[in-house]
Amino acid sequence: MTDEDWMRHAIGLAERAEQQGEVPVGAVLVKDDQVLGEGWNQMISLNDPSAHAEMQAVRQAAAVIGNYRLLDCTLYVSLEPCCMCAGMLVHSRIRRLVFGASDYKTGAAGSVMDLVRHSQLNHQLDVTAGVLADVCSAQLSAFFQRRRLEKKAAKQQNTDNA
Repeated sequence: MTDEDWMRHAIGLAERAEQQGEVPVGAVLVKDDQVLGEGWNQMISLNDPSAHAEMQAVRQAAAVIGNYRLLDCTLYVSLEPCCMCAGMLVHSRIRRLVFGASDYKTGAAGSVMDLVRHSQLNHQLDVTAGVLADVCSAQLSAFFQRRRLEKKAAKQQNTDNA
C-alpha cells in the first residue's frame, strides 16, 4: 500500500474519534505492510490527557509485538504530533513518521519545533509531511467549525431561556 492508502486509513480512524465527540485525529502503525496498532483521539472518553491517537496506536503495537521498541515501523497520523507524542515516537524507535495536516500551534515534527529529528537525541525519525494534507485539514476545520456553531447555539438558547 502507498502512503496515501495508509493515510486514508488514519483518516477513517479520525472519523471514529469525531463520532465520539473527540478531535478527529487518527493513527495507524505499520510494519511490512501489516497493521500493528491503530488509534484515535480518546482523551475525553477515557479521561486521559495522554490518549492521543499516536499514543493509542503505539501502545497497541507494542503490546502486539511484546516490545516497546518498534523498529522498522512507520506511523501514519492525520495531524502532526505534539511534543508529548513526538517524544514517545523517539523513545519507541519508530523509523518513519508520515503525517497529513501540519499543526502550527503545537506541532513537534517541524512546524513549531522538530523534536523527532533533534540532533541531540539518540534517535531521529524520517519524516514525510503533508500526505493528503488538504483532506486532513478539512476534516479538522469542519469539526471545529461545527463545534463553534454548537457552542454559539447553546449560548443563544441559554440567553433565550433567561
